[in-house]
Formats: sequence, C-alpha cells, structure tokens
Amino acid sequence: MKLLKSLLNLLFPRVCAACGTLLLEGEDTVCTTCRFLLPKTGYELHPDNPLAQMFYGQMSFNAVTAEFFFSKTGKVQHLVHGLKYHGCRENGIFLGQEIGKSLLKAPNYQGIDFIIPVPLHPKKEKIRGYNQSHVIAEGISEIMNVPIAEKRLERSVFTATQTKKSRDERWENVKDIFELKNAEKLRNRHVLLVDDVLTTGATLMSAGKALMRVEGIKISVATVACAGN
Repeated sequence: MKLLKSLLNLLFPRVCAACGTLLLEGEDTVCTTCRFLLPKTGYELHPDNPLAQMFYGQMSFNAVTAEFFFSKTGKVQHLVHGLKYHGCRENGIFLGQEIGKSLLKAPNYQGIDFIIPVPLHPKKEKIRGYNQSHVIAEGISEIMNVPIAEKRLERSVFTATQTKKSRDERWENVKDIFELKNAEKLRNRHVLLVDDVLTTGATLMSAGKALMRVEGIKISVATVACAGN
C-alpha cells in the first residue's frame, strides 16, 4: 500500500493549492509555510471592524468577519479561484476549516445553531457542479460541529456576474433574489451566513434581508476573504 501511494505521488505529485510547491509528508492541501503566511484579518475578535461598519444603518447583523485579506494574484485569490473555477473542493474545505478554528475563539460567534451558505441559482450550480459557499460551510461545520441548514434559503433569480459592477449596480443585480423555504426551524435561532468573498456586501445584504423575515433570528456573517488592507 505504501509503495502504491509512493508511486501515485510520483506520477501525480501533490502540490500546495496556494503556492504550487510539492507537499511534504503530513501536509494536506496547503503547505505549512503558506498556512503560516496566509494574511488573516483577525476581525472575528473585533465587533466594530471595517466589514461590520459597512452594514451599519442598513442591516442588523450580529457580527461580520472575513478570515483572510484578498489581493489579486495572492495566495488566497489562488485558493478561491481554484475552488470556484477549477473544481478544487478541497480548497473550500480547508478555507472553511480555517474560518471554523477562528470562530471557535470569537465571543460573538458562540451559540450558533445553523450554518447557511449563500446559495447559487440552480442553473449556475449545475454548471459549476457545486455551490462553493456550501463547500466552505462543510469545512466550518466539521470544526464547529454545527449543522448546515439545507434548503432554507434559495436563490430564485438567475443573475449576471457581479464582477466589474459598481456598488449600486451590484445591489440592483441581487436585490430580492432570495426566498425563504421551510424557515420555521430558524425562529429564535442564531445562524451563520457564509459566502466566499465580501466586496460591496450586496449579496449578503440581500440574503440577510430575506432571513430577517424570520421571527427572532440572529444573523452572523463569515466569509473567506475581503479586500486587502
């Protein structure tokens, strides 16, 4: 068995999903160096962080954070791009696990009852093969031991990509695109809304608006990344 594993590693070398170097024995998905160097925000420990401030006066989120800072051509961008466009589900699991480890230490993220990944439209999910936010949520669920609330929030409108749109255009693009389904179990619960990258916050605002229709709900937000500082 060990010989077979060595042969497979020779034919199909395992490389770090962040930097592309060969993974060593005991390393998985991301090498030890990249795990140490990925730019964490630490926002989960600071309730009044810049991301939370984005929503002040617009959406009553309990807490908002992103695990990493995001920059074009950076390691985090490479991990997210692989997850979204190259079928690298393992990237999403890793990123979710990293979020989960941080949230376990954050006071405002205690007592979460359900994780709700921001849904894709069924047509887009069929094309991609999976919802990247759901894969991230799987990693968080594994670490925090919190269930994913399946099919409670659905995207009912197929929208164009948000790339290169202004803040106002993004909001118009995603306004009123989410619907609640079988939301009774969310009443008086603390839910974690999960997405990949937070830019203008338009998608999270729209999803939060739909969830806020549930009586007594408390919504916290966690994403993989936000724009670099």
